[in-house]
Amino acid sequence: MKPIIARVNGFALGGGLELALACDIIVAADHVELGLPEPRRGLIAGAMGVHRLPRHIPYHVAMGHLLTGRPLSAARAYDLGLVNEVMPYAELDRAVDAWVADILACSPVAVRATKQSALNALHLPRREAQTLVAPWEARRRASLDAKEGPRAFSEKRAPRWSGS
Repeated sequence: MKPIIARVNGFALGGGLELALACDIIVAADHVELGLPEPRRGLIAGAMGVHRLPRHIPYHVAMGHLLTGRPLSAARAYDLGLVNEVMPYAELDRAVDAWVADILACSPVAVRATKQSALNALHLPRREAQTLVAPWEARRRASLDAKEGPRAFSEKRAPRWSGS
């Protein structure tokens, strides 16, 4: 249950976009073009793109792109919430590094529990999701990190995560 960040530069068409859609965070260069052009070639986005895109952006927008193969600019993808950040190419690595640093500042147990909890409950109604306790969340609740975080906050210091 580790976070996966997509660093997108150039064209993310077909399989490239499908790989990015499988990630947790997407950071794109401002010149990027994203899309699923498979219908223009007599295919479908069969590596889960046809299923993932409508779950990430509004249904009608997704279907418009899926049925026509029309691409999206990086700016449009950002506006739709498909990508987390759009940067000039020269700043792309710095932006990805900042996301990595922010994740590394968190408890590794909490990060894993968060990802697993979110993924395990995506298909559930909110009331059922609320009662679901993912295995990593059970571990986090019993972890040293669960005590360290609030303690560090109250002591106004940076936490020292043990990962256990």
